[in-house]
Amino acid sequence: MESLTGAATDQAPANPAATDDMLATQPVGYWSGLAHTSVTRHLRDAMAKIDVTQPQYWVLNRVNGGSTAPSREEVVTQLMHIADGPHEIARVVDQLLHREWIRIDAGQRVQLTDAGEAARVRLRDLVTKLRAVVHKGISDEEYVAALKVLRKMVANVEGDGDSS
Repeated sequence: MESLTGAATDQAPANPAATDDMLATQPVGYWSGLAHTSVTRHLRDAMAKIDVTQPQYWVLNRVNGGSTAPSREEVVTQLMHIADGPHEIARVVDQLLHREWIRIDAGQRVQLTDAGEAARVRLRDLVTKLRAVVHKGISDEEYVAALKVLRKMVANVEGDGDSS
């Protein structure tokens, strides 16, 4: 790893108590994983209190978004990469059909019901409040900078980054 001065920086073991001057030596996998776990748990715990899951929110948003209502298969395919398993989104579609938050029309397209739209709006409001907690003390500029760094790291390891 190269520091700003061009000297190699040794990789230190993950240390939750690392001081600012030690952060450059910390493993990104540890910190990005910890952020993912903590934020996801915070979000899912809050949603559980109102008997909703994060994947249900994903499906409600996907069904709501776009100019054409998606088919069941399109919903599953488009959300599978962020799900906890290959069958999770299909199950969520079934749960939301059972709750009557979505319906499948004559053209086999998934649409929100009035109850589903009301739930989506309630969840959007909850997620907005939760986002404010997560982002407390972090400017939009800092947030964008952090995401750009993570995006660049992903590109580097997936072969999409510059070789320089």
